[in-house]
Amino acid sequence: MIRRVAFLSLHTSPLVQPGSGDGGGMNVYIDELARTMVDRGVEVDVFTRATAHSQAVDVEVTPGYRVVQVAAGPRRVLPMDALPVTVQPFADGVIDRMRGERYEVVHSHYWLSGWAGLVVKRALGIPLANSFHTLGRVKDATRRVGEPAESLVRIAAEHEVIAGSDCVIASTLHEADDLTRRYGADPARLCVTHPGVNHDLFTPGSQQTARKLLGWENGPVLLFVGRIQPLKGLDVAVETFGRVRREIPAARLAVVGGPSGPRGEAELQRVRGRVEELRLEGCVEFIPARPHQEIAAYYRAADVLLVPSRSESFGLVAAEAQACGLPVVAARVGGLAYTVEEATSGFLVDGWDPEGFASAAVKILLNDDLAARLSKGAVEFSERFSWEVAAERLLELYAGITAAV
Repeated sequence: MIRRVAFLSLHTSPLVQPGSGDGGGMNVYIDELARTMVDRGVEVDVFTRATAHSQAVDVEVTPGYRVVQVAAGPRRVLPMDALPVTVQPFADGVIDRMRGERYEVVHSHYWLSGWAGLVVKRALGIPLANSFHTLGRVKDATRRVGEPAESLVRIAAEHEVIAGSDCVIASTLHEADDLTRRYGADPARLCVTHPGVNHDLFTPGSQQTARKLLGWENGPVLLFVGRIQPLKGLDVAVETFGRVRREIPAARLAVVGGPSGPRGEAELQRVRGRVEELRLEGCVEFIPARPHQEIAAYYRAADVLLVPSRSESFGLVAAEAQACGLPVVAARVGGLAYTVEEATSGFLVDGWDPEGFASAAVKILLNDDLAARLSKGAVEFSERFSWEVAAERLLELYAGITAAV
């Protein structure tokens, strides 16, 4: 039986609030998975890069779940393109902390951590599982016109991590297909394991109560939740909202999240400028990233969630929103095609044409019976996403790769 696991998360810590900076669904994934594994008697240490001198080296999140901050490069937040040079010192720091301790598996998250994970595996002889969460070649295939391509360093590192890992974990069959088709991954070392939803936190509730809590007035509300960067498609959400307003003048849009990545601030300003051009300033609310436990209130208060991402390996925001009974209108890309059930929990839109998103959103907003049916279907469909099931499946995988060593 697996007793102790090391998670590697070089570029972001599960202690960082999702929705801003580099904090997103991966932070939630690591935190929820660690907590669930602890409930099963498995100790989890999450190794992340120290980004401030004031940080404690070890932070006990809950008994059995610890975050270890490793010195690697300057103790400040660095842009993604500056992080590859920290991979080796990060790996060295992890090796120093792990040497002499009994860890049965290393599970790395994202390509940077996977790259470091290969170094740890070779030094300590511990089997390596890797979850990419996003893939460079997939992002390149769907990026917005004018956006720069992913670095060749990233693409090369992803190939190396895929070849050197004992197991590569995909969130959906679509991601598994991307790994084999775009990277030549060995299907025998691929495993599909869906992330989960915290069904104690994300539950249906009174829309009126949620709106009162948030200080929202009555009326149709579209919601966008996520980091503000080109990948997440906030520009499409705003254009969609402009079209919805033509048919439903009382509609409003709430945007929850902060700038992320090297182009996050520019993207926020670009979107704000477009809001002004469309004369929507009074009906679009920009809300800074909120603690994860507060997001459920926004899902309950809204009428439709817009998820026009350029790519998603899974789409945790969509899954959590559905658990609260919120219908979703999402791009038919990557994992979103698995996370949202067409005409059951919401609608999937081909491409990123705002007209398609607006048509689906208006259909829900103007038809109470449809909205109620989708809300019920969303709750029922979300039940298949469970952290307990995800943890059990991963522990089976860990046991399999340790037995093969």
